[in-house]
Parts: sequence; C-alpha cells; structure tokens
Amino acid sequence: MANLKEIRNRISTVSSTMQITSAMKMVSAAKLKKAQDAITAMRPYSNKLTELLQSLSATLDADSGSKFAEQREVKKVLLVAISSNRGLAGAFNSNIIKQVRVLLSDYKDQEVSILTIGKKVNDAFGKKETIIANKSEVFDDLTYDNVADIAQMIMDQFVEGNFDKVELVYNSFKNAATQIVMTEQFLPIVPVESDANVNLDYIFEPSKQEIVETLIPKSLKTQLFKAIRDSFASEHGARMTAMHKATDNATELRDQLKLTYNKARQAAITNEILEIVGGAEALNS
Repeated sequence: MANLKEIRNRISTVSSTMQITSAMKMVSAAKLKKAQDAITAMRPYSNKLTELLQSLSATLDADSGSKFAEQREVKKVLLVAISSNRGLAGAFNSNIIKQVRVLLSDYKDQEVSILTIGKKVNDAFGKKETIIANKSEVFDDLTYDNVADIAQMIMDQFVEGNFDKVELVYNSFKNAATQIVMTEQFLPIVPVESDANVNLDYIFEPSKQEIVETLIPKSLKTQLFKAIRDSFASEHGARMTAMHKATDNATELRDQLKLTYNKARQAAITNEILEIVGGAEALNS
C-alpha cells in the first residue's frame, strides 16, 4: 500500500485536475449557448435557400450558364474537412479523421486533395496527403465574410476544372451530447429529385441568368458557413460533455483515494497504539 504522503499527493493532483476540467466545462457551456443559438437561427434560412437552389438547378438547361451545376467525370476530388483547433473534445476530431480516411479509400481511383479547416485534421493529414490549403484561422474570427472567401476559392477551383467534385466533412450539431458526422456534396450542385408527374412552372424575375449568377454563389457560401457553424457548436457541445465526464471521473477517483487514505491513516494509528501498548507491557513485565 502506498504511504500517506504519496496518497495525499495523488489526492491533491486529482483535485487540481478536477478544478481544471470543471472550469473548462463551464467555459464550453457558455460558448455552446451562443453557438447553438447561432446555428439554430441560421438553419431555416440555409435549408430554404438550399431548397430553392436545388429546385432552380433542376429547371436549368444546358445553355443557362450554371457553371456550378456542371456534371463531369470525377477524376479529381476535393475534401473539405472541418475539425477544431483544440482537443479535449472526446471523439469530435477523431470521428472526422476516420470519415476522411473512409472517403480517401472510396476515392482511391481518383486524385484526392484536402482543404483543412481546423488544426487537428490538418495535423492528421498534413504529412501524408495533398493539402491545398489550411484555413484553421477562420475560427479566430468566425464571420460570414471570412467563410465566403474560402467558399469563393473553392468555387473558382471547381469552375477552372481543378476539381470535378467537392465534398464537405463535418460534425452536425444535434445536442450537447450528440454530434452527427456529415458528408455533404458541395459541388457540383445536386438537383432536387422531384416527381416526374409534377410539372413545376417557374416565373423568373429578374431573368433566370441573373438569378443563377447571384443566388447560387450566395447559397453555396451560406452552405459552407452553416457547415462550419454546425461544427463550431458541435465542438463546444462535445468538449462540455467530455469535461463533464472527466470531472465526474476525477470526483470518483478523489473519493476513492480519500477512502484509501483514511484506511491507511487508521491502520497507521492502530499500529502506533499497538506499539505503545506493547512497549508499556514490556516495561511492566
């Protein structure tokens, strides 16, 4: 059995760790509320805009100029992998890394490149895979304009023919304890699958061409912004949950150590009493 000093040191260490994890949990909980409100407010707008985009793309003909809906033979693929810049978030980052590896296996016959948003996924693939850019700094100032610049770069690369398909890999926020890994096609635009018997008649105002040139780029930028916002909220939810579990485990371990310390202290006191009694009897005999 460890001596009393070693047990006291372990209790002190575990208590310090518990204070740190508890503080991190509270910080993440505060950040989660703001991030959750942001993604909850944004989803209806983003989903409706995506729905309009898909409906519009389904009505476009070959001469409409929809360069973002062009279907090409998939030879070059770009994976936009979104993780976090920091760890201590449970399986949040490892799930993204696993999914990217699955996609790399699925596209083994194609030329695959990765655009990383988050230091963790960049560290995982930076030395082995082709990384065209690392945009981890976007989390330092997460605004629509900063994300729009990233989306515009991806869109330009697609139009120039550098990539035939672009997919987003990110964690979708469900609640603080649940994050769903999503693989979402970004480019080319996926037309909505409508009933063949339903004839959709659209009246375009202004012209169809003008709508294509304004609505589609905006929708794509919003789609990427929503994915990053989703990941951001998921990160804080995952970290809050992980730190809550770590705090509970530290509390349990501290209580066990205190029980062990009390038993060892009681045994030591008993031994001292026995030695004193034995010594007194020896003097009396």
